[in-house]
Amino acid sequence: MPRSIRFYAICAALVAVPQVVPQAHFKLLEPASWLVETERGDPQKAGPCGGSATDKGTPSGVVNKAVGGSKFHLKVLETIYHPGHYRVALSVNSRNELPPDPVTAERYTDKGVYSTWAVIQSPPQLPVIADGLFMHYTRPTTPQTYETDIELPNISCKKCTLQVVQFMAEHGYNQPGGYSYHHCSDIAITADPAKPVDKRWPSEM
Repeated sequence: MPRSIRFYAICAALVAVPQVVPQAHFKLLEPASWLVETERGDPQKAGPCGGSATDKGTPSGVVNKAVGGSKFHLKVLETIYHPGHYRVALSVNSRNELPPDPVTAERYTDKGVYSTWAVIQSPPQLPVIADGLFMHYTRPTTPQTYETDIELPNISCKKCTLQVVQFMAEHGYNQPGGYSYHHCSDIAITADPAKPVDKRWPSEM
């Protein structure tokens, strides 16, 4: 076969090979997710609580329990590395109370528009209760587990929503989801009677 024909045949074969595109980036280990997640954490693109344009997800039916005004353990596994950080927010009555994804700065590259950084609230503004968690910009050799304790407000609710958002720097814009990936957990919080109720939060309807 002439060299030029062989070259074009190889190019055609490479084009025909389907490209594997990562579809997930972190898995919520603790508390248990409101959706059944795959090993990579799918589905998680769509805000505010996961799913995707083609897969809304299967509810797990799990309602975690917690005491208000106390520490609550958060643990995530970053299944596919992206530089960035995590944010945690809480809603009492509706997921409509959850905040928009972090405001993001962008830059133009030869591959299109990419994220550079996102606003970190310091101190966090309700309903955000923690921001700038697990900040990292170096690729690890193995998937990393990150964990910490988050202080919950001293409130009562039968089914609050704890939202965990991963902001990704140096990433193209996703449809849906933008520059963030999303997981949520349903939590029944019982206020500690020995502590004052945090009146900054809406009352349960």
